[in-house]
Amino acid sequence: MNFRQLLGLTLGLMVWSGAATAQTSNSKELIPINIGGPSAGYFMTYVASDLGLYQKHGLDPKIHWFTSGAPLLAALKSGSIDQVVTGLAFVFALGQDIPLKIISWEVDNGQGEGLMVTASSGISSYKDIAKAKTIGATAGTCSQVSLKLIAKKANVDYAKLNVVNIAPPLFANSFTGGAIDAAVGWAPWTLNVPAGVKVVSWDSEYGGVCPSINGLRPDYIAKYPSVPEKLLAVQAEAREAIAKNPQVAIDALTRQLQISPAVAKEFYEKHCCSHLPTFEQQLDPNSPWSLVNPTGGLAGQAILASQMLFELGTIPAPLKPETLAAAIDPKPLQNFLAKNKK
Repeated sequence: MNFRQLLGLTLGLMVWSGAATAQTSNSKELIPINIGGPSAGYFMTYVASDLGLYQKHGLDPKIHWFTSGAPLLAALKSGSIDQVVTGLAFVFALGQDIPLKIISWEVDNGQGEGLMVTASSGISSYKDIAKAKTIGATAGTCSQVSLKLIAKKANVDYAKLNVVNIAPPLFANSFTGGAIDAAVGWAPWTLNVPAGVKVVSWDSEYGGVCPSINGLRPDYIAKYPSVPEKLLAVQAEAREAIAKNPQVAIDALTRQLQISPAVAKEFYEKHCCSHLPTFEQQLDPNSPWSLVNPTGGLAGQAILASQMLFELGTIPAPLKPETLAAAIDPKPLQNFLAKNKK
């Protein structure tokens, strides 16, 4: 090997060594965050992970998807999860005095929730719920809460309904096997029903509630105070990427939920765009998605859901407004928008 070759090799090794050192240094600068949630249609989180947006904004995520809310709550309580993206599991967390700071909406799953019935049930809307022989509903979720609200609005005694506790992914087989003739659930299960089954009433007709939020452990925020705004930056960029190319969200839903592209597309269209709470709407006290209204918006939905769960005997007491006020924290979003005014 001559001198020029040796010099070139040495310089090349120095460049490689410097790049490797820079990569190691950058990776050390990333803030670790354990993210958890039940498997659901959280397409913004999926896309943010797919596009490497967490790393771009200084975070090193490890994402864990749980089969239900119970193990998620256990992980949150033990401190093994730092951030949750979840539905009504946050109501149970607050009811169990598990500290949580809610910083934003993820999606409004109420947009895809509905009452599904068989053609032979004789049910044409939620008002006919008393005609159902057996109703599928998932205990401790939006499904059970909304069925309770349906019964109230239809002036039917919930206790007289024949309700069976079935997870939404099992609704289709239960319908096909004749085990149920009605069910209340959310998308994608409302969009992927077997032949002879249809949605006769959507959430907007009976006023159900099914919020999905992003929350963090307060002690994690105390350790890493910059993280809430970093997460909002991740979410904002994921929104922009999806708006430019919705297919990234549809592909992510197809893969994560193992559904057909057609159902994933319908899911996306029901939850996107004007149905997806904007940051500005979350800071509007008059918005149904408000984080700043102490008795309306997210707080109002959580209070209503907890009241229904209490009446059902699922939780020992409904949440108090002051509990929600302490948990819902709009400050990171207010700060983020103030710093990023266009």
